[in-house]
Amino acid sequence: MTAPRVRPGGIRDVGVVNWLACRVAGRATGTGPPNLFLTLARRRGLFRGWLWFAGRLMPGGTLPRRETELVILRIAHLRSCRYEFDHHVRIAGRSGVRKQDISRVQEGPSADGWTPREQAILAATDRLHADQDLDDETWKRLRTHLTDGECVELTVLVGHYEMLATVITTLRIQPDHPHPGAR
Repeated sequence: MTAPRVRPGGIRDVGVVNWLACRVAGRATGTGPPNLFLTLARRRGLFRGWLWFAGRLMPGGTLPRRETELVILRIAHLRSCRYEFDHHVRIAGRSGVRKQDISRVQEGPSADGWTPREQAILAATDRLHADQDLDDETWKRLRTHLTDGECVELTVLVGHYEMLATVITTLRIQPDHPHPGAR
């Protein structure tokens, strides 16, 4: 494994407020403070702004959490971003994502078992990843299941997790390890 290009910061690097936010995030995911958070927190104000923005998508978005996690896992898989994938596998179960869903999300929108809405969302995720756009057919299919606002949120969600995969990969952020006894 390649060493991180920017090491996660300690309390002096990230500040007390950011350090505490990182510790809370780690408790929520059953790890120590996430390496992604401790790395981004080296830019203290940027980190707090990002945290607020990201929190409006997940967990604070209007799309059902299960769908949000499926999208995040799909992007992480398509981007081969192990950090993002493993991080969200740990928290997806609380959102109704089952073990068989994890395998199916790697197969994609054509895998058996998705609802028509999930299939449309995952197909749109794949198109946004591949083309950074949606063709008219994919858009029409998506609109039979999502409102205008949900379509906006979905495109921002996909773009955000594409961006995070780029940051994680470029900075070589290392995986988080679950605490012993964490579920």
